[in-house]
Amino acid sequence: MRYIQAKQILSKDLNINIYRGCTHGCIYCDSRSSCYQIDDFENVMVKENALDLLGQELAKKRSKGIITSGSMSDPYVHIEKDLQYTRKMLEIILEYGFGINILTKSALILRDLDLYRKINAKNRAIVNLTITTYDDKLCSILEPHVSKTSERFEVLKTFSQAGITTGIWLGPILPFINDTPENIGRIVDAAHEAGVSYILVFDFGLTLRTGNREYFYAQLDRHFPGLKYDYQRLYGNQFEVPSLNRTKLWEVFLERCQKYGIITDFQTIWDLRKSRPQIQEQLSLF
Repeated sequence: MRYIQAKQILSKDLNINIYRGCTHGCIYCDSRSSCYQIDDFENVMVKENALDLLGQELAKKRSKGIITSGSMSDPYVHIEKDLQYTRKMLEIILEYGFGINILTKSALILRDLDLYRKINAKNRAIVNLTITTYDDKLCSILEPHVSKTSERFEVLKTFSQAGITTGIWLGPILPFINDTPENIGRIVDAAHEAGVSYILVFDFGLTLRTGNREYFYAQLDRHFPGLKYDYQRLYGNQFEVPSLNRTKLWEVFLERCQKYGIITDFQTIWDLRKSRPQIQEQLSLF
């Protein structure tokens, strides 16, 4: 862990990242890409003045929008258990009457259920968890140092039962590894059981670029010997790496979600995440 100073903490669209780097160890992580210039990725950087900046910046804003966290670094990396910067961030968001839309892979988020309840009572809280595979054993390979899939579904169930909107970011889907109709179908089934409102899918595949590609291939050599050569033969140095099964996966995904009434339309999900009143009214019909 190392401390750094930030000049600004909120982006124009109210996005916040208190940490840089991660200790979850996901083999596919795009944040390892060289373009993000995060050296020594597992040695997490903490924006030491983030909380002071957040209070100052929120105090100047007239509109009480939805703050998003988790796009680059997980807000619940391991050091958060002791530092509690994310919890303190939530307290500030609550104090100023803003909403929160957060993405994580960690069951540590349950610690802060009380704050999400209070924020949701004043504005809007949305909790998203990333899911890649239904299989806990495979999860322990793809995402070795973070909560297993079964634990994440329990998190989603707990928040849903608390009246908080929950969503799943489904992906990445790795060719030849978790790109099966069975995996996608079982994830949607579990999402329904957990009371999830929506599942966001950008596509069935992953992205690879300089930095994360090298790390990913090294992990393939370790856990799936020989598979790297199939990737190199089929995809070369492509940024986008789509599953060869993507058509079938989309069919299974959309059919299963329609059966359960789980929202998949990107614009509807995006509007919900921005907390537009007409979308909230529309969702109440489901």
